Amino acid sequence: MVWSRLMSERLIRCCVILLLAFGTSLARAQTVTLILLNGKIWTENPSLPESQAIAIAGERILAVGSSATIRKLATPKCKIIDLNGRRVLPGFNDSHVHLLSGGSSLISVQLGDANSEDELRRRLAEYAKSLARGTWIREGNWDHERWTPAALPTHQLIDDVTPDNPVMVWRVDGHMVLVNAYAMRLAGIDRTTQDVPGGEIVRDSEGNPTGILKDEATALVERVMPPLSARELDAALKAAMRETATHGVTSVQNLVDSPTDKNTALKLREFQKFARAGSLTVRIYDASPLRDWKNLADTGVQAGFGSPLLRIGNLKSFADGSLGSATAWMDAPFADQPGKSGLASTDLMDSARMYANIQGADQAGLQISVHAIGDRAIHAVLDLFERAERQNGPGDHRFRIEHVQHLRPEDAARFAPLGVIASMQPYHAIDDGRWAERRLGAERIKWSYAWRSLLDKGAVLAFGSDWPVAPIDPLMGIYAATTRRTLDGKNPQGWVPQQRITVAEAVHAYTVGSAFAEHQEAIKGSLEPGKLADLVVLSDDIFHIAPREIEKVSVYMTVFDGSVIYQATAQP
Repeated sequence: MVWSRLMSERLIRCCVILLLAFGTSLARAQTVTLILLNGKIWTENPSLPESQAIAIAGERILAVGSSATIRKLATPKCKIIDLNGRRVLPGFNDSHVHLLSGGSSLISVQLGDANSEDELRRRLAEYAKSLARGTWIREGNWDHERWTPAALPTHQLIDDVTPDNPVMVWRVDGHMVLVNAYAMRLAGIDRTTQDVPGGEIVRDSEGNPTGILKDEATALVERVMPPLSARELDAALKAAMRETATHGVTSVQNLVDSPTDKNTALKLREFQKFARAGSLTVRIYDASPLRDWKNLADTGVQAGFGSPLLRIGNLKSFADGSLGSATAWMDAPFADQPGKSGLASTDLMDSARMYANIQGADQAGLQISVHAIGDRAIHAVLDLFERAERQNGPGDHRFRIEHVQHLRPEDAARFAPLGVIASMQPYHAIDDGRWAERRLGAERIKWSYAWRSLLDKGAVLAFGSDWPVAPIDPLMGIYAATTRRTLDGKNPQGWVPQQRITVAEAVHAYTVGSAFAEHQEAIKGSLEPGKLADLVVLSDDIFHIAPREIEKVSVYMTVFDGSVIYQATAQP
């Protein structure tokens, strides 16, 4: 009896202590730390689409409402910001980036706007002078379609200005590289080297390698190129985070860089290092190669495992290459290269194994994302997803196709019934649109970057950038999606204008759609109580200006995890 009474008293004391602790914790969590007043807040919450003010408690949104109502929640220590009528959106969520490659590209040689072969050569020469002998020259992101004529460069163009440094610089689409003679010597590439499945060694009329390697042929050099050092990785991630904050990007979905990417573990460790140190200022959903799915499944990992800062469980595979490199896998030959219709990836060449990986990973609760650009590749991936759904049964699969650039007309209607997310990058349309008709012809471009058709058929769109292939600038993506005005200024009314979408639809794809694509719509993507306090304040109201003016709009402020991490120095 005494023992029973003592145990009851102890239990009561424990309960009281726990309740007090919970109450204190709850009060602390509800303490308002930041208030934004007098704004035009686009919430993406259907029950309260627009509002004036928002109260934040720590890393979560506490309340959204009128300025008068929210002002009453202010505490002596909370920060109050008057938005002076500025437009507020949920923090942008970029559904497709290569984060460390993007950061590395910012601190490497800049070739993206080199408008001639001579300019590319000059920039490489200047950059090489700043490097120690033997240091690799990487990234670059050159675009021969900017040149006249649009001819591919060769190693002879750069050999004499880079004699002491191996060079492997990527074309902007990430599916083709230019290497110099030094790099080819290290890799053992010469006229006797055989092409690899899913790739191509471009050769001159005498059969000698020109220095251009496409898709999986890039692995011939990648295998001898050392990974970034710890110092370089830190510098790349810091540069990447500065760039995301500047553009209001508070979440990214980091995809595998290439079919031969061997550095996914290295990148994940880098992200973990910054997360543990409390210095990560962008949320990351990190992907691994589909081929490695059993490593995750055997440890019990499922899609979305981790914290709100860093999560894993997405898997990426490739079905083809790119349109710019003429390796997108198409039903019919290219209009400007009649002998070619692109390349299927090595994964898709062994479709039985690829299906087994998709089916097994999906059954284990992992998410599958497949790069597919050409109409033949997209169709093949839809078939694989449809088959996996039949075998595994109904479920929250959230299969994704990355890019979805050039569709068969009948395939637009397959996405919604299969629950396949179209993870697309609008900027590619106004970039590739300068020359895509030359490659595809007038008929096929009607179904290129077909956002309107996909939405009308009920598909979920998740928008991103593919950075560093394109700028990590959602406002430029929204401009592209709503205007389709190509970068060369030759399509002022829009390229294939019937595929334009509205500003609201584009914003939705960059927020709610992208959150859904990573199983996170319950905690981010909209501005409502209980969700993560990630938001962006714009210099102008993109809902009340002509879409063509959106390219002039900039980010005024970025709030991440309840704190201001970027504010423009100028006061628009």
